[in-house]
Amino acid sequence: MTVQQKELGASVEEKLRALYDLQYIDSKVDGIRRTRGELPLEVADLEDEVAGLEKRAERLHADIEDIASEIKDGQQFIDRAKALKKRYESQRENARNNREYDALTKEVEYQDLEVAATEKKIGQHQAQIEQRQAVIQQAEERLVERREYLKNKAGELEGILAETQREEDFLLEKSAEFSKRIEERLLRAYQRIRRNVKNGLAVVPVERGASKGSFYTIPPQRILEIAQRKRLITDEHSGRILVDPALADEEAEKIENMLAEVNR
Repeated sequence: MTVQQKELGASVEEKLRALYDLQYIDSKVDGIRRTRGELPLEVADLEDEVAGLEKRAERLHADIEDIASEIKDGQQFIDRAKALKKRYESQRENARNNREYDALTKEVEYQDLEVAATEKKIGQHQAQIEQRQAVIQQAEERLVERREYLKNKAGELEGILAETQREEDFLLEKSAEFSKRIEERLLRAYQRIRRNVKNGLAVVPVERGASKGSFYTIPPQRILEIAQRKRLITDEHSGRILVDPALADEEAEKIENMLAEVNR
């Protein structure tokens, strides 16, 4: 007979203890994760931001290289145009007639226009480089700042994980183990209640005449029934499963003793 088959025939008290054990374990896991808070997401967002800044800087550097190559090509074009202009001027001095002289003059003027247009384009390219260099400087300054912030946050997360990971792994293992001890119908009800309440408390003890965390008073007769552990009783206001304080204390002590062994 499996553990789960045995639990199907368990008494109400045994079911309540199993449910409270699972709740206590899951609440401990919730607490550990609250300690981390939004830190894992913050670290992931910072990593994405740093990667984005790095890619942006890479693209800008690549743009500058391409523009510098165009400037180089333009300068070479200017050198060729000036060489042609000089040759045409030399030929013009030896022109045999006005027609040939005018044609060579037009060639000289055309090379001057080509040089002027290319020089203007080179000036525009140089302005683009300066603009990109300014953006790169801003991006790299931001990158240095975000890398340092990421380093600090990642270190903070690593420290928290180092302190809690072993305990969390143990608790998650025990949560899976204890879940198998609860009949499927009860387990589904427990999981549904946990999803529907803010603090994830599906099984709570009675404290000061009310369910833990609630201000609604429970009638004395109902409190007596809860203490007898003869049937599962839920809080009519929240739907939580109720247990008596003595049972809660006993099971909490049991789980804490297990954790103490793990953390030694």
